[in-house]
Amino acid sequence: MASSPLRHKHVRIDQAKLEKAKELLEARTDTEALDLALTLVVTEGEIDAVLRGLSGKGKLRKVFR
Repeated sequence: MASSPLRHKHVRIDQAKLEKAKELLEARTDTEALDLALTLVVTEGEIDAVLRGLSGKGKLRKVFR
């Protein structure tokens, strides 16, 4: 993903959710946690779009039990 210009944003965020995200993402700072969380959402959205585009175009087989 290409880097874009950074901007300062003033937002209100649930501190408990932010602390949990920092823990789960092993982020050192609030900014790092937010950046990692946004990257995760964008990436998952892109993967979901590709999978939806493949819907009905083939067969999936189970490789793990």
